Amino acid sequence: MAPIRILIADDHPVFRFGLRALLGADPDTLVVGEATTGDEAVALAVELQPDVILMDINMPGINGIEATRQILAVNPAIGILVITMFDNDSVFAAMRAGARGYLLKGAEGEETLRAIRAVAHGEAIFSPAIADRLTNYFAAPATTPRPVQFPELTEREQEILTLLAQGLTNTTIAERLFLSPKTVRNHVSNIFSKLQVADRAQAIIRAREAGLGRSG
Repeated sequence: MAPIRILIADDHPVFRFGLRALLGADPDTLVVGEATTGDEAVALAVELQPDVILMDINMPGINGIEATRQILAVNPAIGILVITMFDNDSVFAAMRAGARGYLLKGAEGEETLRAIRAVAHGEAIFSPAIADRLTNYFAAPATTPRPVQFPELTEREQEILTLLAQGLTNTTIAERLFLSPKTVRNHVSNIFSKLQVADRAQAIIRAREAGLGRSG
């Protein structure tokens, strides 16, 4: 069988060196390229068409979550395995973006190789700590959904409007939701248009009158 063709996307040279050493010693894997920014990851994914991308979250330019969205919009067959230091709710952002797996950087070599093989075969895989987080999340009692305050807004726009009402800047919202600043600006513009408000202040007033953002 042909080896699994892998693109490494990480801005830390020491970590990339370690991955190259691990993958170079395994006959089932072949590193076809390396990216040090999210934008490079998107460009190389299109150029190289790897089977699997090992994607860091925090990189210069667009982050790994946004890069994942853009890559899978072009080629949904690529398996993306997020490998990061963050043991937090960014796993949900990665899943929404289409990543097939989420692994912490402290994982052993064999665990990393097993995850790569699983993702290459279309399976979903998570490190034990992340699997526990997902299990706890889905095992939690369901809450009664709040009524939709602004039905003309998409779910993402509702989410961003709530954060606006909490006083967050576009940059902070982008970091919180793992979106690019440009994407947040576009959403904010759409919100203004749909709510028929002239600016941020008016949008915040409308949101707070509807009860959004008060717990932020």
